[in-house]
Amino acid sequence: MTAIAKAVPGKTLLNPTDHTLIMIDHQSQMSFATKSIDAVTLRNNAALVAKAAREFDVSTILTTVAEKSFSGPIFDEIKSVFPEHNVIDRTSMNTWEDPRIAVEVNKLGKQKIVLAGLWTSVCIVGPALSAIDQGFEVYVIADACGDVSTEAHEMALQRMIQLGARPMTSLQYLLELQRDWARGETYDATVKTSIEHGGAYGLGLIYAKTMFNASEGH
Repeated sequence: MTAIAKAVPGKTLLNPTDHTLIMIDHQSQMSFATKSIDAVTLRNNAALVAKAAREFDVSTILTTVAEKSFSGPIFDEIKSVFPEHNVIDRTSMNTWEDPRIAVEVNKLGKQKIVLAGLWTSVCIVGPALSAIDQGFEVYVIADACGDVSTEAHEMALQRMIQLGARPMTSLQYLLELQRDWARGETYDATVKTSIEHGGAYGLGLIYAKTMFNASEGH
């Protein structure tokens, strides 16, 4: 059968209404031992993801582990974006095993789950494999995760990918939600977040808009 091209997005592309973002254990104690990504870049990427979710009104769950007794508060780059959010503090290393998370996931009712957090090999592998086992589609924002070594991070990603998880990056997440520069209602926020947290891409936006008042044809 001959394939026919249609001007519609693929079913595996994310949109703002089809998934729940779960940001897991972005905390000081967890980041101290993280070696696969430096803390400055990690915090920047976590901020990018949080702002993207906020700008596009994505269903979002924030969770920590042993916040008051050991690991410390969630990164302010996340909490400041969601000041009204209840952060679920757990004892379980696997977020998915906390009944409160299941309640929230079921209440939000999304088939796709997007994960980011520390550490990749424990606190991301656990919910990723558990969610896949229960029939959810799972995406992992790889550069908003980190682990005690590059090998631990990469092996964790491979393990998840082998079972069907889809890897992506923080900037990719933002731009996949926007996906069309003609979407004027989110254009300014997407550009602003890209400039603040998009690295060299953000510098390019600053240059183009300052020097030529350029835009992406919206």
